[in-house]
Amino acid sequence: MAEILVLYYSRTGSTAELARHVCRGIESTAGAQARLRTVPPVSAASEGAPVPVPPSGPPYATLDDLRTVDGLVLGSPARFGNMAAPLKYFLDSTASLWVTGALVGKPAGVFTSTQTMHGGQETTLLSMMLPLLHHGMIIVGIPYTDRALNETPAGGTPYGASHVAGREAAGRLRDEESSLAQSLGRRVAGLALRLKSAQ
Repeated sequence: MAEILVLYYSRTGSTAELARHVCRGIESTAGAQARLRTVPPVSAASEGAPVPVPPSGPPYATLDDLRTVDGLVLGSPARFGNMAAPLKYFLDSTASLWVTGALVGKPAGVFTSTQTMHGGQETTLLSMMLPLLHHGMIIVGIPYTDRALNETPAGGTPYGASHVAGREAAGRLRDEESSLAQSLGRRVAGLALRLKSAQ
């Protein structure tokens, strides 16, 4: 069994909906299981403040979540072409995992949501890849052989799954966007299974 951590931050629900579709893709892969986690707002996680239990939804991620899984899919809304501060704050706390090489060789993918078509999706996806590369993770994208990538009128990139929320579509993914999120989950899960079987 390969367990994949789907770790995200969401404010309006669009990134959370993408995360759920990534989980569906993971769990449609025989032998794979998703572990859904989120991160608290920065104000709740700042130094010395106890991190509250979320009132609803998935629990907050811990370093043990990262240490014990076989792969990672990371999601964030775009903030001026970058990942949101709460996710960056959590990733900045992973130095102990970097020192021990705990994430080296594990597959990882990324996903994002923006309000507008040109809201910085690709740079946000790339910003999330950088710390994963420093951890020695194997980055997984979405190839153009995936039909939905050629047909999407909105979200979806070869760098990772994405969603254009817009004014009318907030939280409601288009068929191509949900298909690509599921595809990303399947690809990370499939690679994690192959890597485990080769050990």
